[in-house]
Amino acid sequence: MADAVEQVPRPARPVRRNGGRAGRVERRLASGSVTAPAIVTRKIPAYELLGEEALSSIEAHADWILKEVGIEFRGDEEACELFRRAGASVSGERVRFDPGHARSLCATAPSRFRMEARDPANAIVLGGDHVVLMPCYGPPFVSDLDRGRRYATLEDFQNLVKLTYRSSYLNHSGGTVCEPMDVPVNKRHLDMVYAHLRFSSKPFMGAVTAPERAEDSIDMARIVFGADYMAENCVIQGNINVNSPLVYDHIMTGALKTYARANQSCVISPFILGGAMGPVTQPALLAQSHAEAMAGIALSQLVRKGSPMVYGNFLTTMNLKTGAPTFGTPEANLSTFAIGQLCRRLGLPLRCGGQLCASKVADGQAMQEAANSMLTGVLAGSNFIFHAAGWLEGGLTVGYEKFVMDLDHCGMMLKMLCGLEIDENSRASDAFLENQPGVNFFGTAHTLRNFETANYMSDLADTSSFEQWSEAGSLTMEQRANKRWKQMLDDYEAPHMDIAVDEALTDFISRRKQSMPDMWH
Repeated sequence: MADAVEQVPRPARPVRRNGGRAGRVERRLASGSVTAPAIVTRKIPAYELLGEEALSSIEAHADWILKEVGIEFRGDEEACELFRRAGASVSGERVRFDPGHARSLCATAPSRFRMEARDPANAIVLGGDHVVLMPCYGPPFVSDLDRGRRYATLEDFQNLVKLTYRSSYLNHSGGTVCEPMDVPVNKRHLDMVYAHLRFSSKPFMGAVTAPERAEDSIDMARIVFGADYMAENCVIQGNINVNSPLVYDHIMTGALKTYARANQSCVISPFILGGAMGPVTQPALLAQSHAEAMAGIALSQLVRKGSPMVYGNFLTTMNLKTGAPTFGTPEANLSTFAIGQLCRRLGLPLRCGGQLCASKVADGQAMQEAANSMLTGVLAGSNFIFHAAGWLEGGLTVGYEKFVMDLDHCGMMLKMLCGLEIDENSRASDAFLENQPGVNFFGTAHTLRNFETANYMSDLADTSSFEQWSEAGSLTMEQRANKRWKQMLDDYEAPHMDIAVDEALTDFISRRKQSMPDMWH
């Protein structure tokens, strides 16, 4: 783990006249800025839950599933033919693999790859010891303290892209950070991709809800990056969800093939709630998830060898009395640790879930479940963490306040990933020699040199006395977060984009929208 942590400069903060502790708190809250490494490489080991015998058993069971049951590729004759030519057994839409075959087909996918950004300084690496955080993906609803829960709009989508851009804790702009329900289904992908390209300069995801929408996303990226450049470099991704149990439909495989042919990345993610999309026991779910992920990655490599793929998972539990999904549970967390090990044995970049919760609001339940889920993904060795900010209500809602509360926790996780640096400065020999027994260390030269960077300093947590907190309005963290996201949007400045490129994008969008009638389902 020799990679270094690339530091970003501390953003300038506005000068205010308020003095003392209250003034410092106000300045932190008003700034809307964050201070953390933009790109972090893991300096703590991933947790190894299972031994060799247990891992081999799960891998063998995944091979058994692929051989005896198989995976269905529904409505995609091309996929079935590609597998047939590669030596798989194909009967109708059912594809079966001999033991080790799917794994061998995955071998040409790179173990790590670079993803370029519109601003080269925002490029990321997926794989190895690199850790990338991405915001919420997919909710049709948004919520905040002012207007409550409501259908998401394009304005909300743009706001969330801007908040993501403002945060140096999130190094990926995401994909469908929310569904803009005020835009026709068949056209909203154009506005979403444009928002990522125009209002951010970080890596992003395109559409996957139809192959032609994936093509539109790639074409828009080509306008910005150039076709020749994209032929050799990854600049856009698709998020491919398996229709668990053991099914890929033609929509997902169509999008997967579109990105792979263009040498762009996909994240292949089985979506499994134990008891519904798979058995109730975790080892069975692990084998199923492993089988499904390998099958999708294998297809990508048959379309184009070497196309960059990410081994994903969304495996959690459910309340077996009510059928409701549950998050941050011990069973799901144990499986996440095991998935990390299975992925590393394949030698692929790993995607895990982030701050997942079932709570409807940013309350104690939300933060308990989210913190458990996020910490597990970090310790499992994830390279790419989805839903690192904003997730509520099992993914149905993205909360503005939850978004910035999660950002604060992201900062803590990234600081933890940096590990302990043991050197002359951190041993503080000079401080011991300068100080006297029984005297505090506040005034030592060592403290003055290190106090700004020694500890993670939360911008949202209130550590003042009860009296100070009361005098300041007795605000909860959620209320402080409400002020924060509004200030972040007020302070937002769009990254530069060449006028000719912007005009080419808007012209492409206009022509594509005019070419088809509005569809709302």
